Amino acid sequence: MRGAMIPEQTSSGNLINQHDDTDWLRMDPWRVLRIQSEFVDGFDALANIGPAVTVFGSARERRGTALYQYAERMGELLADRGFATITGGGPGVMEAANKGAYHHDGVSVGLGIELPHEQGLNEYINLGMTFRYFFVRKTMFVKYSSGVIVCPGGFGTLDEMFEVLTLVQTHKVTHLPIVLFNTAYWQGLFDWVNTTLVESGKISPLDPNLVMLTDDPVAAVDYVTRHTQRA
Repeated sequence: MRGAMIPEQTSSGNLINQHDDTDWLRMDPWRVLRIQSEFVDGFDALANIGPAVTVFGSARERRGTALYQYAERMGELLADRGFATITGGGPGVMEAANKGAYHHDGVSVGLGIELPHEQGLNEYINLGMTFRYFFVRKTMFVKYSSGVIVCPGGFGTLDEMFEVLTLVQTHKVTHLPIVLFNTAYWQGLFDWVNTTLVESGKISPLDPNLVMLTDDPVAAVDYVTRHTQRA
């Protein structure tokens, strides 16, 4: 640059100088760096956990319920078979699955998310991370899981379930067995899928077969671990 095009400040000077204005912290280029750092941290932390299964489910499930006990049993079974248990790190179903893995000396992973009213990671996690961005967290769930068990839950659980189903349907992931636990809870949704969606041509008649429905925690764990070699 010459003449009037020469800037008054240099890049090195801007880097070193102190600035009273902190608006740059909210600019998109800086967000990109934060997103990148979350990916790097996640890849680094989870790369060596070995074979793993993600258990999704409601944070609102109370301790002592049948579903809580079933989820805890899943964590136990996964630990006994040499699989890590990955959850969203919160209470309810997530806590139960982590608890089962934790008490059976398994790898118990919690991938939390920053939310205004989030309770924080549960006490049964021996590898925990908290993410700013849902899409980074979802990438970690899928990248490091060899199977997924979806227990009853709300909007967040439905979002996670359909995200995984979409990736499998579109062959973005080549093999990821998916189990929906508690047939009665999911049956109404899949009656609609098999009628409205299939009959209107919105999905293939084969697509509903991408999931298995069961009420047996042993069958659920068998299904998602069957085709994965243990470390």
